[in-house]
Amino acid sequence: MKKSLIKYPFLTREVEIYERDNGHKIVLAHKEGGMVNISSWVKTGSINENDKNNGISHFLEHLMFKGTHKHKAGEFDKILEARGAIVNAATWKDYTFYYVTLPKGENNENFYKAIELHADMMIDPVIPDYEMGAPFDINDKTVTDKRERHVVIEEIRMRKDQPWTKVYNATNHAMYTSHPYKRDVIGTPEIISQVSQEEVMNYYRTFYSPENVTTIVVGDFDSEDILNRVVEGFSWGDRPHPPEKDFGPDTPVKETVYIENKANINSSFMMFGFLGAMAKDLKNIIALEMLAVILGEGASSRLYNNLIENQPEHIFNMIDAENYSFRDGSNFFVQANFNPEYKEKAIELVKEEIKKVQNEITEREINKAKKKLKSRFACEAETVSDIGEAIGYYMTVCDDLNLAEEYLPICESITIEDLKDAAKKYLDLNHAVISILSPDDK
Repeated sequence: MKKSLIKYPFLTREVEIYERDNGHKIVLAHKEGGMVNISSWVKTGSINENDKNNGISHFLEHLMFKGTHKHKAGEFDKILEARGAIVNAATWKDYTFYYVTLPKGENNENFYKAIELHADMMIDPVIPDYEMGAPFDINDKTVTDKRERHVVIEEIRMRKDQPWTKVYNATNHAMYTSHPYKRDVIGTPEIISQVSQEEVMNYYRTFYSPENVTTIVVGDFDSEDILNRVVEGFSWGDRPHPPEKDFGPDTPVKETVYIENKANINSSFMMFGFLGAMAKDLKNIIALEMLAVILGEGASSRLYNNLIENQPEHIFNMIDAENYSFRDGSNFFVQANFNPEYKEKAIELVKEEIKKVQNEITEREINKAKKKLKSRFACEAETVSDIGEAIGYYMTVCDDLNLAEEYLPICESITIEDLKDAAKKYLDLNHAVISILSPDDK
Protein backbone atom coordinates (compact mmCIF):
# COMPACT_ATOMS: atom_id res chain seq x y z
CA MET A 1 0.00 0.00 0.00
CA LYS A 2 1.48 3.32 -1.11
CA LYS A 3 1.25 6.33 1.20
CA SER A 4 1.55 9.98 0.30
CA LEU A 5 1.06 13.20 2.26
CA ILE A 6 -0.62 16.35 0.97
CA LYS A 7 -0.74 19.75 2.63
CA TYR A 8 -4.36 20.85 2.78
CA PRO A 9 -5.31 24.49 3.50
CA PHE A 10 -6.67 25.28 6.97
CA LEU A 11 -6.01 21.79 8.37
CA THR A 12 -3.44 21.36 11.16
CA ARG A 13 -2.00 18.12 9.75
CA GLU A 14 -1.16 16.81 6.33
CA VAL A 15 -3.80 14.69 4.62
CA GLU A 16 -2.81 11.04 4.28
CA ILE A 17 -3.55 9.21 1.02
CA TYR A 18 -3.21 5.45 0.87
CA GLU A 19 -3.45 3.58 -2.42
CA ARG A 20 -4.02 -0.13 -2.00
CA ASP A 21 -2.68 -2.74 -4.42
CA ASN A 22 -6.17 -3.16 -5.88
CA GLY A 23 -6.41 0.59 -6.65
CA HIS A 24 -8.81 1.54 -3.84
CA LYS A 25 -7.76 4.89 -2.38
CA ILE A 26 -8.26 5.79 1.27
CA VAL A 27 -7.89 9.42 2.39
CA LEU A 28 -7.57 10.37 6.07
CA ALA A 29 -7.97 14.04 7.02
CA HIS A 30 -7.60 15.35 10.58
CA LYS A 31 -10.17 17.82 11.89
CA GLU A 32 -10.47 18.49 15.60
CA GLY A 33 -13.84 17.95 17.22
CA GLY A 34 -16.41 15.30 18.02
CA MET A 35 -17.91 14.90 14.53
CA VAL A 36 -16.67 12.54 11.80
CA ASN A 37 -17.51 12.11 8.14
CA ILE A 38 -17.09 8.92 6.10
CA SER A 39 -17.71 9.00 2.36
CA SER A 40 -16.99 6.93 -0.71
CA TRP A 41 -16.73 8.56 -4.12
CA VAL A 42 -17.23 6.41 -7.22
CA LYS A 43 -15.94 7.57 -10.59
CA THR A 44 -19.20 6.99 -12.39
CA GLY A 45 -22.25 9.03 -13.20
CA SER A 46 -24.04 9.95 -16.40
CA ILE A 47 -20.62 10.09 -18.13
CA ASN A 48 -20.71 6.27 -18.29
CA GLU A 49 -24.28 6.01 -19.58
CA ASN A 50 -25.80 5.77 -23.04
CA ASP A 51 -29.21 6.33 -24.61
CA LYS A 52 -30.39 2.90 -23.46
CA ASN A 53 -29.46 3.11 -19.77
CA ASN A 54 -29.50 6.87 -19.08
CA GLY A 55 -30.35 7.37 -15.41
CA ILE A 56 -29.01 4.02 -14.20
CA SER A 57 -26.31 5.69 -12.03
CA HIS A 58 -28.91 7.67 -10.11
CA PHE A 59 -31.27 4.67 -9.88
CA LEU A 60 -28.44 2.54 -8.48
CA GLU A 61 -27.68 5.25 -5.91
CA HIS A 62 -31.22 4.81 -4.55
CA LEU A 63 -30.98 1.01 -4.63
CA MET A 64 -27.66 0.88 -2.76
CA PHE A 65 -29.61 1.56 0.43
CA LYS A 66 -31.88 -1.48 -0.04
CA GLY A 67 -29.90 -3.88 2.09
CA THR A 68 -26.95 -6.29 2.05
CA HIS A 69 -26.57 -9.93 3.00
CA LYS A 70 -25.84 -8.78 6.57
CA HIS A 71 -28.42 -6.00 6.91
CA LYS A 72 -31.92 -5.90 5.44
CA ALA A 73 -33.35 -2.79 3.80
CA GLY A 74 -33.87 0.07 6.24
CA GLU A 75 -31.45 -1.18 8.92
CA PHE A 76 -28.58 0.97 7.68
CA ASP A 77 -30.51 4.23 8.08
CA LYS A 78 -32.28 3.12 11.25
CA ILE A 79 -29.09 2.16 13.12
CA LEU A 80 -27.13 5.25 12.13
CA GLU A 81 -29.89 7.84 12.45
CA ALA A 82 -30.55 6.56 15.98
CA ARG A 83 -26.95 7.61 16.69
CA GLY A 84 -27.50 11.12 15.34
CA ALA A 85 -26.15 10.50 11.84
CA ILE A 86 -26.90 12.30 8.60
CA VAL A 87 -26.91 9.69 5.83
CA ASN A 88 -27.23 10.57 2.17
CA ALA A 89 -25.86 10.21 -1.36
CA ALA A 90 -25.71 12.15 -4.63
CA THR A 91 -25.20 11.42 -8.31
CA TRP A 92 -23.76 13.86 -10.81
CA LYS A 93 -22.12 13.68 -14.23
CA ASP A 94 -18.65 12.52 -13.13
CA TYR A 95 -19.37 10.74 -9.85
CA THR A 96 -21.70 9.15 -7.34
CA PHE A 97 -20.91 9.53 -3.65
CA TYR A 98 -22.29 8.18 -0.38
CA TYR A 99 -21.66 9.69 3.04
CA VAL A 100 -22.32 9.45 6.75
CA THR A 101 -21.74 12.32 9.19
CA LEU A 102 -22.21 11.66 12.91
CA PRO A 103 -20.80 12.18 16.42
CA LYS A 104 -17.96 9.75 17.19
CA GLY A 105 -19.68 8.52 20.31
CA GLU A 106 -18.12 7.21 23.50
CA ASN A 107 -14.91 5.25 22.75
CA ASN A 108 -15.60 5.82 19.02
CA GLU A 109 -18.56 3.44 19.20
CA ASN A 110 -20.68 5.33 16.63
CA PHE A 111 -17.66 5.96 14.43
CA TYR A 112 -16.70 2.29 14.20
CA LYS A 113 -20.29 1.24 13.49
CA ALA A 114 -20.58 3.82 10.70
CA ILE A 115 -17.40 2.55 9.01
CA GLU A 116 -18.63 -1.03 9.26
CA LEU A 117 -22.09 -0.28 7.81
CA HIS A 118 -20.83 2.10 5.13
CA ALA A 119 -18.29 -0.45 3.87
CA ASP A 120 -20.89 -3.23 3.89
CA MET A 121 -23.28 -1.12 1.81
CA MET A 122 -20.58 -0.22 -0.72
CA ILE A 123 -19.20 -3.77 -1.05
CA ASP A 124 -22.26 -5.99 -0.84
CA PRO A 125 -25.54 -4.41 -2.06
CA VAL A 126 -28.27 -6.98 -2.68
CA ILE A 127 -30.75 -4.88 -4.69
CA PRO A 128 -33.61 -7.37 -4.43
CA ASP A 129 -36.44 -7.34 -6.97
CA TYR A 130 -39.06 -6.81 -4.27
CA GLU A 131 -37.37 -3.56 -3.22
CA MET A 132 -36.64 -2.43 -6.76
CA GLY A 133 -40.08 -3.08 -8.26
CA ALA A 134 -40.91 -5.03 -11.40
CA PRO A 135 -40.48 -3.49 -14.89
CA PHE A 136 -43.75 -2.13 -16.25
CA ASP A 137 -45.34 -0.26 -19.15
CA ILE A 138 -44.91 3.44 -18.44
CA ASN A 139 -48.24 4.14 -20.19
CA ASP A 140 -50.17 1.79 -17.90
CA LYS A 141 -51.88 4.20 -15.49
CA THR A 142 -53.26 1.37 -13.34
CA VAL A 143 -49.82 0.53 -11.89
CA THR A 144 -49.64 2.01 -8.38
CA ASP A 145 -46.54 0.25 -7.01
CA LYS A 146 -44.69 2.30 -4.36
CA ARG A 147 -41.30 0.61 -4.62
CA GLU A 148 -38.06 2.36 -5.55
CA ARG A 149 -38.50 2.23 -9.33
CA HIS A 150 -41.68 4.27 -8.95
CA VAL A 151 -40.12 6.64 -6.41
CA VAL A 152 -37.42 7.55 -8.94
CA ILE A 153 -39.92 7.90 -11.79
CA GLU A 154 -42.02 10.27 -9.69
CA GLU A 155 -38.85 12.28 -8.91
CA ILE A 156 -38.13 12.54 -12.64
CA ARG A 157 -41.68 13.69 -13.38
CA MET A 158 -41.63 16.32 -10.65
CA ARG A 159 -38.33 17.75 -11.91
CA LYS A 160 -39.44 17.82 -15.53
CA ASP A 161 -42.41 19.98 -14.59
CA GLN A 162 -40.06 22.65 -13.24
CA PRO A 163 -39.32 25.54 -15.66
CA TRP A 164 -35.64 25.76 -14.70
CA THR A 165 -35.20 22.06 -15.41
CA LYS A 166 -36.81 22.45 -18.83
CA VAL A 167 -34.62 25.35 -19.87
CA TYR A 168 -31.47 23.75 -18.41
CA ASN A 169 -32.03 20.40 -20.14
CA ALA A 170 -32.57 22.10 -23.49
CA THR A 171 -29.38 24.14 -23.04
CA ASN A 172 -27.28 21.24 -21.77
CA HIS A 173 -28.34 18.90 -24.58
CA ALA A 174 -27.58 21.47 -27.28
CA MET A 175 -24.14 22.47 -25.92
CA TYR A 176 -22.68 19.02 -26.65
CA THR A 177 -22.29 17.25 -29.97
CA SER A 178 -21.25 13.81 -28.73
CA HIS A 179 -20.19 13.83 -25.07
CA PRO A 180 -22.35 11.88 -22.55
CA TYR A 181 -22.65 15.07 -20.49
CA LYS A 182 -25.50 16.05 -22.83
CA ARG A 183 -27.88 13.64 -21.07
CA ASP A 184 -29.91 14.46 -17.97
CA VAL A 185 -28.38 12.73 -14.95
CA ILE A 186 -31.73 11.59 -13.59
CA GLY A 187 -32.72 9.73 -16.78
CA THR A 188 -36.19 9.19 -18.23
CA PRO A 189 -39.34 7.42 -16.98
CA GLU A 190 -39.25 5.20 -20.09
CA ILE A 191 -35.79 3.84 -19.26
CA ILE A 192 -36.24 3.54 -15.49
CA SER A 193 -39.57 1.73 -15.94
CA GLN A 194 -37.86 -1.00 -17.97
CA VAL A 195 -34.31 -1.43 -16.63
CA SER A 196 -33.86 -4.86 -15.08
CA GLN A 197 -32.26 -5.94 -11.82
CA GLU A 198 -29.62 -7.79 -13.84
CA GLU A 199 -28.72 -4.62 -15.77
CA VAL A 200 -28.38 -2.64 -12.54
CA MET A 201 -26.17 -5.29 -10.93
CA ASN A 202 -24.01 -5.54 -14.06
CA TYR A 203 -23.55 -1.77 -13.99
CA TYR A 204 -22.60 -1.96 -10.30
CA ARG A 205 -20.05 -4.73 -10.90
CA THR A 206 -18.59 -2.86 -13.89
CA PHE A 207 -18.04 0.55 -12.32
CA TYR A 208 -18.01 0.00 -8.54
CA SER A 209 -14.53 -1.46 -8.65
CA PRO A 210 -11.73 -0.63 -6.19
CA GLU A 211 -9.87 1.39 -8.84
CA ASN A 212 -12.92 3.64 -9.20
CA VAL A 213 -13.53 4.26 -5.49
CA THR A 214 -11.98 6.74 -3.06
CA THR A 215 -13.02 6.44 0.59
CA ILE A 216 -12.49 9.56 2.69
CA VAL A 217 -12.56 9.82 6.48
CA VAL A 218 -12.49 13.23 8.14
CA GLY A 219 -12.34 13.82 11.90
CA ASP A 220 -10.23 13.51 15.03
CA PHE A 221 -8.94 9.93 15.22
CA ASP A 222 -5.97 7.60 15.36
CA SER A 223 -4.96 7.13 11.71
CA GLU A 224 -3.60 3.60 12.03
CA ASP A 225 -6.73 2.40 13.81
CA ILE A 226 -9.12 3.89 11.23
CA LEU A 227 -7.01 2.83 8.25
CA ASN A 228 -7.07 -0.78 9.43
CA ARG A 229 -10.83 -0.67 9.93
CA VAL A 230 -11.47 0.77 6.46
CA VAL A 231 -9.17 -1.80 4.83
CA GLU A 232 -10.89 -4.60 6.72
CA GLY A 233 -14.36 -3.34 5.83
CA PHE A 234 -13.61 -2.81 2.15
CA SER A 235 -12.77 -6.42 1.29
CA TRP A 236 -13.26 -6.21 -2.46
CA GLY A 237 -12.52 -9.77 -3.44
CA ASP A 238 -11.92 -10.40 -7.13
CA ARG A 239 -13.47 -7.64 -9.22
CA PRO A 240 -12.87 -6.82 -12.90
CA HIS A 241 -11.02 -3.69 -13.94
CA PRO A 242 -13.40 -0.89 -14.96
CA PRO A 243 -13.48 -0.05 -18.68
CA GLU A 244 -11.11 2.74 -19.68
CA LYS A 245 -13.01 5.65 -21.16
CA ASP A 246 -11.44 8.94 -22.15
CA PHE A 247 -13.95 11.21 -23.87
CA GLY A 248 -12.02 14.47 -23.56
CA PRO A 249 -13.57 17.91 -24.04
CA ASP A 250 -16.38 18.26 -26.55
CA THR A 251 -16.25 20.82 -29.37
CA PRO A 252 -18.32 23.97 -28.73
CA VAL A 253 -21.10 24.77 -31.18
CA LYS A 254 -19.74 26.46 -34.30
CA GLU A 255 -22.34 29.22 -34.31
CA THR A 256 -24.88 30.61 -31.89
CA VAL A 257 -27.66 28.10 -31.27
CA TYR A 258 -31.07 29.49 -30.38
CA ILE A 259 -33.78 27.29 -28.88
CA GLU A 260 -37.27 28.29 -27.80
CA ASN A 261 -39.77 26.03 -26.08
CA LYS A 262 -43.23 26.70 -24.65
CA ALA A 263 -44.76 25.78 -21.31
CA ASN A 264 -47.75 26.57 -19.14
CA ILE A 265 -46.02 29.43 -17.31
CA ASN A 266 -46.62 33.14 -16.76
CA SER A 267 -43.08 34.51 -17.12
CA SER A 268 -40.19 33.54 -19.40
CA PHE A 269 -36.95 31.78 -18.55
CA MET A 270 -33.60 32.21 -20.30
CA MET A 271 -30.27 30.43 -20.21
CA PHE A 272 -27.03 31.23 -22.05
CA GLY A 273 -24.70 28.19 -21.99
CA PHE A 274 -20.98 27.96 -22.81
CA LEU A 275 -18.46 25.11 -22.64
CA GLY A 276 -15.51 26.00 -20.40
CA ALA A 277 -12.22 24.68 -19.06
CA MET A 278 -11.54 21.18 -17.74
CA ALA A 279 -11.72 20.81 -13.95
CA LYS A 280 -7.97 20.25 -13.56
CA ASP A 281 -7.20 23.45 -15.51
CA LEU A 282 -7.34 25.34 -12.22
CA LYS A 283 -6.29 28.77 -13.45
CA ASN A 284 -9.04 28.97 -16.06
CA ILE A 285 -11.58 27.39 -13.71
CA ILE A 286 -10.85 30.08 -11.11
CA ALA A 287 -11.01 32.75 -13.82
CA LEU A 288 -14.46 31.51 -14.85
CA GLU A 289 -15.58 31.44 -11.21
CA MET A 290 -14.43 35.06 -10.88
CA LEU A 291 -16.31 36.03 -14.03
CA ALA A 292 -19.45 34.41 -12.60
CA VAL A 293 -19.07 36.52 -9.45
CA ILE A 294 -18.46 39.73 -11.40
CA LEU A 295 -21.30 39.12 -13.84
CA GLY A 296 -23.98 37.59 -11.72
CA GLU A 297 -23.42 36.81 -8.05
CA GLY A 298 -25.46 38.93 -5.70
CA ALA A 299 -26.92 42.42 -5.69
CA SER A 300 -23.55 44.06 -6.42
CA SER A 301 -23.01 42.10 -9.66
CA ARG A 302 -23.14 43.69 -13.08
CA LEU A 303 -26.19 41.79 -14.29
CA TYR A 304 -28.23 42.72 -11.22
CA ASN A 305 -27.12 46.36 -11.22
CA ASN A 306 -27.44 46.99 -14.94
CA LEU A 307 -30.43 44.84 -15.84
CA ILE A 308 -32.57 44.98 -12.71
CA GLU A 309 -31.54 47.82 -10.38
CA ASN A 310 -30.80 50.51 -13.00
CA GLN A 311 -32.98 49.36 -15.89
CA PRO A 312 -35.76 51.90 -16.62
CA GLU A 313 -38.17 49.14 -17.70
CA HIS A 314 -39.08 46.15 -15.55
CA ILE A 315 -37.67 43.42 -17.78
CA PHE A 316 -35.88 40.98 -15.48
CA ASN A 317 -37.20 39.44 -12.26
CA MET A 318 -33.90 37.67 -11.51
CA ILE A 319 -30.61 37.07 -13.27
CA ASP A 320 -27.32 35.45 -12.25
CA ALA A 321 -24.28 33.56 -13.53
CA GLU A 322 -22.63 30.31 -12.45
CA ASN A 323 -19.76 28.04 -13.46
CA TYR A 324 -20.00 24.24 -12.94
CA SER A 325 -16.73 22.31 -13.13
CA PHE A 326 -16.57 18.85 -14.71
CA ARG A 327 -13.73 16.50 -15.56
CA ASP A 328 -14.03 17.05 -19.31
CA GLY A 329 -14.94 20.72 -19.30
CA SER A 330 -17.00 23.15 -17.27
CA ASN A 331 -20.34 24.78 -18.05
CA PHE A 332 -20.78 28.54 -17.71
CA PHE A 333 -24.38 29.73 -17.49
CA VAL A 334 -26.14 33.06 -17.42
CA GLN A 335 -29.73 32.44 -16.35
CA ALA A 336 -32.68 34.75 -16.00
CA ASN A 337 -36.41 35.02 -15.40
CA PHE A 338 -37.96 37.87 -17.35
CA ASN A 339 -41.10 39.55 -18.70
CA PRO A 340 -42.19 37.73 -21.92
CA GLU A 341 -43.10 41.03 -23.60
CA TYR A 342 -39.40 41.99 -23.71
CA LYS A 343 -37.92 38.77 -25.07
CA GLU A 344 -35.79 40.25 -27.86
CA LYS A 345 -34.59 43.14 -25.72
CA ALA A 346 -33.78 40.79 -22.81
CA ILE A 347 -31.58 38.65 -25.06
CA GLU A 348 -29.74 41.66 -26.45
CA LEU A 349 -29.15 43.16 -23.01
CA VAL A 350 -27.53 39.93 -21.79
CA LYS A 351 -25.39 39.73 -24.92
CA GLU A 352 -24.17 43.29 -24.31
CA GLU A 353 -23.14 42.49 -20.74
CA ILE A 354 -21.24 39.39 -21.86
CA LYS A 355 -19.40 41.41 -24.52
CA LYS A 356 -18.53 44.14 -22.01
CA VAL A 357 -16.90 41.75 -19.54
CA GLN A 358 -14.53 40.61 -22.29
CA ASN A 359 -13.04 44.10 -22.47
CA GLU A 360 -13.86 45.98 -19.25
CA ILE A 361 -13.04 44.76 -15.74
CA THR A 362 -12.10 47.04 -12.85
CA GLU A 363 -9.68 46.53 -9.97
CA ARG A 364 -12.60 46.79 -7.58
CA GLU A 365 -14.43 43.96 -9.37
CA ILE A 366 -11.48 41.57 -9.46
CA ASN A 367 -10.66 42.26 -5.81
CA LYS A 368 -14.28 41.62 -4.81
CA ALA A 369 -14.27 38.36 -6.79
CA LYS A 370 -11.02 37.20 -5.18
CA LYS A 371 -12.36 37.99 -1.72
CA LYS A 372 -15.54 36.00 -2.37
CA LEU A 373 -13.70 32.96 -3.75
CA LYS A 374 -11.20 32.95 -0.87
CA SER A 375 -14.04 33.16 1.65
CA ARG A 376 -15.91 30.34 -0.09
CA PHE A 377 -12.78 28.19 -0.15
CA ALA A 378 -12.20 28.78 3.57
CA CYS A 379 -15.79 27.81 4.35
CA GLU A 380 -15.14 24.43 2.71
CA ALA A 381 -12.77 23.61 5.60
CA GLU A 382 -15.14 24.50 8.42
CA THR A 383 -16.94 21.16 8.90
CA VAL A 384 -16.00 17.52 8.44
CA SER A 385 -18.72 17.22 5.78
CA ASP A 386 -17.43 20.19 3.78
CA ILE A 387 -13.85 18.89 3.94
CA GLY A 388 -14.91 15.41 2.85
CA GLU A 389 -16.84 16.80 -0.10
CA ALA A 390 -14.01 19.09 -1.22
CA ILE A 391 -11.44 16.28 -1.02
CA GLY A 392 -13.81 13.97 -2.88
CA TYR A 393 -14.15 16.51 -5.69
CA TYR A 394 -10.39 16.98 -6.12
CA MET A 395 -9.66 13.24 -5.91
CA THR A 396 -12.49 12.13 -8.20
CA VAL A 397 -13.06 14.90 -10.72
CA CYS A 398 -9.54 16.39 -10.90
CA ASP A 399 -7.49 13.28 -9.99
CA ASP A 400 -5.20 15.57 -7.99
CA LEU A 401 -5.58 16.67 -4.37
CA ASN A 402 -2.52 18.93 -4.77
CA LEU A 403 -4.83 21.38 -6.58
CA ALA A 404 -6.44 22.21 -3.24
CA GLU A 405 -3.14 23.65 -2.01
CA GLU A 406 -2.64 25.53 -5.28
CA TYR A 407 -6.11 27.14 -5.28
CA LEU A 408 -5.41 30.20 -3.11
CA PRO A 409 -2.01 31.15 -4.68
CA ILE A 410 -3.48 30.82 -8.18
CA CYS A 411 -6.54 32.82 -7.17
CA GLU A 412 -4.33 35.61 -5.86
CA SER A 413 -2.15 35.61 -9.00
CA ILE A 414 -4.96 36.11 -11.52
CA THR A 415 -4.96 39.49 -13.26
CA ILE A 416 -7.54 41.55 -15.09
CA GLU A 417 -5.94 40.49 -18.37
CA ASP A 418 -6.33 36.83 -17.37
CA LEU A 419 -10.05 37.42 -16.82
CA LYS A 420 -10.46 39.19 -20.13
CA ASP A 421 -8.63 36.38 -21.93
CA ALA A 422 -10.83 33.74 -20.27
CA ALA A 423 -13.98 35.71 -21.14
CA LYS A 424 -12.93 36.03 -24.80
CA LYS A 425 -11.96 32.36 -24.99
CA TYR A 426 -14.92 30.76 -23.22
CA LEU A 427 -17.75 33.33 -23.36
CA ASP A 428 -17.69 33.82 -27.12
CA LEU A 429 -21.29 34.40 -28.24
CA ASN A 430 -20.52 32.58 -31.49
CA HIS A 431 -20.18 29.41 -29.38
CA ALA A 432 -23.18 30.06 -27.15
CA VAL A 433 -26.41 28.13 -26.74
CA ILE A 434 -29.34 30.41 -25.92
CA SER A 435 -32.41 28.63 -24.59
CA ILE A 436 -35.72 30.35 -23.91
CA LEU A 437 -38.80 28.92 -22.23
CA SER A 438 -41.84 31.07 -23.00
CA PRO A 439 -45.49 30.98 -21.95
CA ASP A 440 -47.59 28.95 -24.34
CA ASP A 441 -50.38 30.51 -26.38
CA LYS A 442 -52.96 29.53 -23.78
